[in-house]
Amino acid sequence: MVPDNSWASNIAADALRAAHTPGGSVVVTREFKVMGTTAHIVLVAGTSAMLDDLGDSAQFLNDKWSRFLHTSDISRLNSAEGDPVEVDPVTVPLVMEMLAARRLTDGQYDPTILPRLIAEGYDRSRVDQQLITTLPQSARWPIDTAGTTVMGNTVTLPRGMTLDPGGIGKGFAADILVTRALELGALGALVEIGGDLRISGTAPDGTTWHIGIEDPHNPGQHCARVNLVDGAVATSSTLTRTWEHDGETRHHLIDAETGIPMQSDVVSVSVIAVSAAIAEVVAKCGFLRTDFLEWAPSLGTAALVVHRDGSMSESDNWKDYA
Repeated sequence: MVPDNSWASNIAADALRAAHTPGGSVVVTREFKVMGTTAHIVLVAGTSAMLDDLGDSAQFLNDKWSRFLHTSDISRLNSAEGDPVEVDPVTVPLVMEMLAARRLTDGQYDPTILPRLIAEGYDRSRVDQQLITTLPQSARWPIDTAGTTVMGNTVTLPRGMTLDPGGIGKGFAADILVTRALELGALGALVEIGGDLRISGTAPDGTTWHIGIEDPHNPGQHCARVNLVDGAVATSSTLTRTWEHDGETRHHLIDAETGIPMQSDVVSVSVIAVSAAIAEVVAKCGFLRTDFLEWAPSLGTAALVVHRDGSMSESDNWKDYA
């Protein structure tokens, strides 16, 4: 998702100014760096101890899922050359989520695209150039994922198959942290990681959560707003997370059919879904599918598309959240 950090920050600032919800619950907020981006948390009836717990949990997920850390579960899976790897229990559902998302989108979302992403020059962390993704010589794309097995906490990938959690990892982390916040006793929670946003429970104003969709052509401004009681919003854009490679500007959205950065009239796709992980995955498909605005609602999601000329298109059900 395009990092809508300005709006998330506005939510936090409004909450702090209000100090209490209409029902008298304290609202606490925190902003911190994790997963190579910025995270924001807003808790209704929360505490500093809850925020500490959620911050530690976010860092734990980063340490298990980052492809830039050689000790992470993902890096160990990618280097295993077909051998079984015992991973932390939190990594198993992430792997399952990535494979399920590939099936859901008929391969348009492909978690095995990492060799191509590295070939396009995205081998180093964007926040720490000392952190580099390394893959074994067997790593290849495309590759059949059918040989993947999961038994308890042991995961075996086919030799040559590698995974990149990328956006789905941030979305899944937001989903996990919101659930954790409610388990800790918060009445409501918003967690946004690099633009993938999940909310649940009581909103700061006691009604609905008001979420801004950043205008990709005017960072810091909004092209739309949505109202949610429970759910998620994710946005993907070709105008963010870019780098120079071989004298050309590249971006992180790789076409799973061609293996090169997506070329499209669409510059930004926003999706409302039941979870941030699903919203993130469905949004990736909006750059290439000609039937996207009809297809997205068939998955129980709503979508907004921003074109290169600044015009916008939306699915019929997007208005239900306006």
